Amino acid sequence: MRERLLELLEPSVRTLGFELIDLECRVGHARGRGLVRLYIDRPGGGVTLDDCGYVSGQVSAVLDVEDVVPGSYVLEVSSPGEDRVLRTREHLEAHCGQRVRVRLGRLLEGRRRVTGTLRALEGDELVLDVEKETVRVPMNAVEQVRLAPQT
Repeated sequence: MRERLLELLEPSVRTLGFELIDLECRVGHARGRGLVRLYIDRPGGGVTLDDCGYVSGQVSAVLDVEDVVPGSYVLEVSSPGEDRVLRTREHLEAHCGQRVRVRLGRLLEGRRRVTGTLRALEGDELVLDVEKETVRVPMNAVEQVRLAPQT
């Protein structure tokens, strides 16, 4: 369902002048409501509370017409934050040189997580500098990539 929602909502959000950074979807169950949460950004950065409300109203109308999410659900629209998800190839390329946290879907050299500086995206591999060594991570092993700002 997540992929279907991304496919449906990404063009709508873009038309409104925003970028759909990521989307979470939890379908409701017998005792509770589902959740659809969108993380948006504006090219050049900066999303206000009013922006989130505006996008929420427009996306809500699309979801009502398309009737993709079964049962009742809560729709939330938020800014992606400093530790934003890097979901697309364009996101990854735009953040080369920055520190990232990579969660792996399978063990890679005994690791489930890798944190380092994203140097490049070469073919189907992320190239990271991790503690003075270069680590290549196949994209098919990646579950999620997030920015990991220094605190």
